Amino acid sequence: MAVKTDIEIAREANKQPILDVGSKLGIPAAELIPYGHDKAKVSADFINSTKDKPDGKLILVTAINPTPAGEGKTTTTVGLGDGLNAIGKKAMICIREASLGPCFGMKGGAAGGGYAQVVPMEEMNLHFTGDFHAITSAHNLLSAMIDNHIYWGNALEIDSRRVVWRRVLDMNDRALRQITASLGGATNGFPRETGFDITVASEVMAILCLANNLDDLQKRLGDIIVAYRRDKSPIYCRDINADGAMTVLLKDAIQPNLVQTLENNPAFVHGGPFANIAHGCNSVMATKTALKLTDYVVTEAGFGADLGAEKFLDIKCRKAGIAPSAIVLVATIRAMKMNGGVLKEDLDGENVEAVKAGCANLGRHIENLKLYGVPVVVAINHFTLDTDKEIEAAQSFAQSQGVDAIVCKHWANGSDGTKDLANKVVDMIDNETANFETLYPDAMPLMEKIETIAKKIYRAEEVIADAAIKDQLKAWEEAGYGNLPICIAKTQYSFSTDPNLRGAPDGHSIPIREVRLSAGAGFIVAICGSIMTMPGLPRAPAAEVIKLNEAGQIEGLF
Repeated sequence: MAVKTDIEIAREANKQPILDVGSKLGIPAAELIPYGHDKAKVSADFINSTKDKPDGKLILVTAINPTPAGEGKTTTTVGLGDGLNAIGKKAMICIREASLGPCFGMKGGAAGGGYAQVVPMEEMNLHFTGDFHAITSAHNLLSAMIDNHIYWGNALEIDSRRVVWRRVLDMNDRALRQITASLGGATNGFPRETGFDITVASEVMAILCLANNLDDLQKRLGDIIVAYRRDKSPIYCRDINADGAMTVLLKDAIQPNLVQTLENNPAFVHGGPFANIAHGCNSVMATKTALKLTDYVVTEAGFGADLGAEKFLDIKCRKAGIAPSAIVLVATIRAMKMNGGVLKEDLDGENVEAVKAGCANLGRHIENLKLYGVPVVVAINHFTLDTDKEIEAAQSFAQSQGVDAIVCKHWANGSDGTKDLANKVVDMIDNETANFETLYPDAMPLMEKIETIAKKIYRAEEVIADAAIKDQLKAWEEAGYGNLPICIAKTQYSFSTDPNLRGAPDGHSIPIREVRLSAGAGFIVAICGSIMTMPGLPRAPAAEVIKLNEAGQIEGLF
């Protein structure tokens, strides 16, 4: 019998009305704003009403470095949430929204897979509730108002050479990375160089995901530095008088989106910053609200633990005042074989030695996560061709590192495939003390923070930064931004900045190409290696095969 595809499984889902899903969390129907029958936003009034309730336990799901073989971090997040409910616990998941860029580029959907999915799958991977469009519009409104201010006399004396606020688009388009704007004569403004980033890299996205409420959102928007004068004094978003209108555009987008898993368990899907170029976590509002509504909250951080988990722990937890009680590190036998030197086309055959060699990547992540003082368990996301000997090799290695490795079969079996993991996580939370601490203190100098991440997490020997970058970091410290955390932008495929260097490399260099101050979001972005904040499409983008079939159904999206 043919194995059903993710989209076939999703289309057969027996979804409950979203009002019924909300009732499981104690959310009255009047406090949900439905977007159709299967998704809704949670009202700000209801969120405010939960602030005095005790918090549940937070579980972070992260992974080894991604490979073309796949790791299934979101699938495992969904499966664990379902598994916790299946063993009698009140739990929900919190994940990010999907960007159109990867969906039409190379990644495909971002709602889990098999029998561990969040639905409605197609809507979630396309326009969903319009949050990304609102963020894009708010960001570009500010861009337009900056150029408009300069055109109408420039009362703030903005140096047009020092406008640092770019434009954004939720699509991969390398042609827009660097452009010249306002060509065509005096009526079109003053020509200057600018460019586009992808929406998920926007500071507005980061602000929406880190804000606690609408007032905090508007304050953070106002704190955005958009340009500098000739004397290098900053111009803020509030100086342009754009923060109020931007908040209006985001007033609905800031409310978390409620959906459900295939097993009708509640899920918040909200926000979507990438972890390789932004902080890579779902919104603080969604996570903190979920903690008030359930006993266990399962959330994920993007890409591997060196990027997503580090930023979740050092940025999101620091800013939101939250801490995980357990960390689940997802790995696959296939990915470990690739880290052990096996080509993708050769993964199907048993290769225990390659698994053992690839375990170095797993071990590095285990070591790093232990730095934060939180109990760790490995989840082996099972594939049908994994052999018993390969699994035993991975489990034996994990045990040598002082952690258990639990085989999970949620893709094929839903919650039945994650009950062992769910029981292990509950046991860890009940019997092991989490003494969470960040990797570095607020007071550490900015360059030293970058070096701390590079050396302790990436195992680099040095950070390469020219004098201009070091001087810029010192200037920000003198301006009062020295207490901000660091958001490293680099390739997700390696601990180094070389995407082809798999395994657990050490002694390498981390070159910093650029630093950006996200004063509203509250962190410093260090752009390393050749990473781009506006991705390009691959040679054969997924968009080439996405279409509607004769039945009006979407094909090729997953």
